[in-house]
Amino acid sequence: MSVSALDVPTGLPGAPDRRLVTLGRVRGMGAFLVVLAILTVLAFGVATPGSAHATFTLSAPPAVSVAPLEMSVRTVAVVCAILTAGLGALLVSRRGARGSYLIFGLGVMSFLWAFLTWAARGNDLNFEQMLAATLISTTPLVYGSLSGIMCERSGVINIAIEGQFLAGAFLGAMIGSVSGDLWLGVLAGAAAGAAFGWLLAFLALRYGADQIIVGVVIVAFCTGLTNFLTEQVLTPYQTTLNSPQTFSPIAVPLVDKIPIVGPVLFDQNVFVYLAAVLVVSVNVALFRTRWGLRVRSVGEHPHAAETVGIHVMSVRYRNVVLGGLIAGIGGASFTIGSVGEFSSEMTAGLGYVALAAMIFGRWRPFGALGAALLFGFSVSLQSFLAVLNVGIPSPFLAMAPYVITIAVVSGLVGRVRPPAADGTPYHRE
Repeated sequence: MSVSALDVPTGLPGAPDRRLVTLGRVRGMGAFLVVLAILTVLAFGVATPGSAHATFTLSAPPAVSVAPLEMSVRTVAVVCAILTAGLGALLVSRRGARGSYLIFGLGVMSFLWAFLTWAARGNDLNFEQMLAATLISTTPLVYGSLSGIMCERSGVINIAIEGQFLAGAFLGAMIGSVSGDLWLGVLAGAAAGAAFGWLLAFLALRYGADQIIVGVVIVAFCTGLTNFLTEQVLTPYQTTLNSPQTFSPIAVPLVDKIPIVGPVLFDQNVFVYLAAVLVVSVNVALFRTRWGLRVRSVGEHPHAAETVGIHVMSVRYRNVVLGGLIAGIGGASFTIGSVGEFSSEMTAGLGYVALAAMIFGRWRPFGALGAALLFGFSVSLQSFLAVLNVGIPSPFLAMAPYVITIAVVSGLVGRVRPPAADGTPYHRE
């Protein structure tokens, strides 16, 4: 029996994942969009003076200059309300679930555009900078979600991403400072993440320890250790041990001059480009290669995989260590990729947000990328809204990414099917 023989029925390795979406949930999403439409027209339309306008700056060097976009707040609110209500009515009247999330996403985007226009009334919102901030906030989440995918596709739950982020950020900053070589800092961050990935695999696979408990313990250990070392080592020697340089943006000739998206996508540092390469590479490796078929076989049916000669434990060990390595690089992006120094608990729970992005993306790299962009947008949105002084208390704005995380993991956006053997210890018969 060949390995490819496993790639057939639904529920077995290689079968397409499907969201478990009922018609009741689809209609509920439609009703939610209708409520958003009513809120849009009342709060952003009726309650806003007809003379209120918002201006969006759409260009930044070195892109070709584009004139700012000025819009009437009330007009935008009415148009977006009609569009959102129409999409909601479409969902309510549907008899099938296919494409429902695309329609729902378009409705939410319509509401968000009306909200942004209302928030920027009487101001000039630099939309270009907002998109750039979204991409920067998204980058570590992409690394974290890819780390989770690599682990969970092989059947091991990785709750330790937050700890691997912290370890990678700490060691990346310290080695980058001491050596003056940023690439050496990246390698150090990757090694730190891989080391804790190996520890997770060793305890969970060798001794059968509960994977979630081991992950939580690793996070607690990394948090305490980095806090202690920051206070005792980095702070007294700040200039020599905690002041690395950061990677400078690398512009891609010609395409960086495309209006709006050019500077955002093609004038970034190496962490952004590497994240994009990893998304494509992991997707191809998992779903287009024999290696990926073996990994998914182990995550779905380890006993069946063993019968065709796949060494389950070896596959899981390699994937968990590789997942830790990717998370460690994501951790280094916090320091030598943007901030330039390590501070206690600087990852702020984004390792758990990355897990939510992985779940929202159905354990698929491109799905996780889309979810990470949503979370990254919510992070950048709260900072821009604080500057615009829209009247919403800043603690509520800061809660936005975590509220979305709770909504995702609680199943509000629909149930998802993880790999069948995810989190299940394997014992050879």
